[in-house]
Amino acid sequence: MNLLHLPVLIGLFAALAMSGVAHAERIKDIASIQGVRVNQLVGYGLVVGLDGTGDQTTQTPFTTQSIANMLMQMGVNLPPGINMQLKNVAAVMVTAELPAFAQAGQGIDITVSSIGNAKSLRGGTLVMTPLKGADGLIYAMGQGNLMVGGAGAAANGSQTQINHLAVGRVPAGATVERTVVTALGEAGTINLELRLTDFTTASRVVDAVNTAFGEGTAQALNGRVIQVKTPVGESARVAFLGRIESLDVSPAQAMAKVIINARTGSVVMNQAVMLDPSAVSHGNLTVTINTEPLVSQPAPFSRGETVVTQQSQIEIRQQPGEVMLLKGSASLADVVKALNSIGATPQDLLAILQALKASGALRAELEVI
Repeated sequence: MNLLHLPVLIGLFAALAMSGVAHAERIKDIASIQGVRVNQLVGYGLVVGLDGTGDQTTQTPFTTQSIANMLMQMGVNLPPGINMQLKNVAAVMVTAELPAFAQAGQGIDITVSSIGNAKSLRGGTLVMTPLKGADGLIYAMGQGNLMVGGAGAAANGSQTQINHLAVGRVPAGATVERTVVTALGEAGTINLELRLTDFTTASRVVDAVNTAFGEGTAQALNGRVIQVKTPVGESARVAFLGRIESLDVSPAQAMAKVIINARTGSVVMNQAVMLDPSAVSHGNLTVTINTEPLVSQPAPFSRGETVVTQQSQIEIRQQPGEVMLLKGSASLADVVKALNSIGATPQDLLAILQALKASGALRAELEVI
């Protein structure tokens, strides 16, 4: 091999390594267009056709009232004071998400959830239910047969169940009746919103857009919002935004963060977590309390009474603490390996990480959820 080519090869390998570290993402994966969003819809309805697994109407009077109101709207007048025992009906809440730019007549999926004491919604049919938005207007109508991903059986006091039976889904079960008007670039500009606030990433998005479409096309308003000038005409705007979404940007490295779930003992760290040299002493203290009942029986034919007392034995065991040096590390794998080397359980990690953060050895943001 010619030695003159060696520096060129070394530079090539270095460039390849650096390109693997700087991971590029599309703008559509790290940002969204302001105003282009989904809207939540909700409605109250009834599921009928259940096989005796509906609400117990004596405990859910709203189900009986809903049935009476529905029958009255259909021209069926019930005698006053009638006691309806309905086992095949369940009161439910219906939720859905209205996508951006949804048009009248389009079908959307809906989720049906029991709000009473129905045992199962399997095999039921949702009766026509209006779905309203936050403004109180009706945007869709839902109806259809439920799909419940579970099964259950009960006999002679024994019961078994697989998955959850009180929630079902109706694919394309709602029809959009009202369109949400979305102003997209009509004022000559649109705003891109980063999913995570970061000034470095915002600056890189501005550079990528200006490089592709000319200087002054985009400007960052803050660490999250980037304002972009759009062309005139709806067709031109759609093509323009499609090209912007496909631009590649290398986002800034994520902030070092450690997430601790105090209820479950889960600890999650990202790749940017670093640890300075530190020493950790770890030991366990075990307290065992064993209580046994003692029964004192009186002599035969005596007038004494049986006396029950409790006798407790308390034992305290402490494992010897071990002081271990944790070397400075810049990789997540080394941090986890160092903490596992001292035998720390997930619950122990909660206290150890908090102490490391307080001492300044853990260079990361600590968040407890």
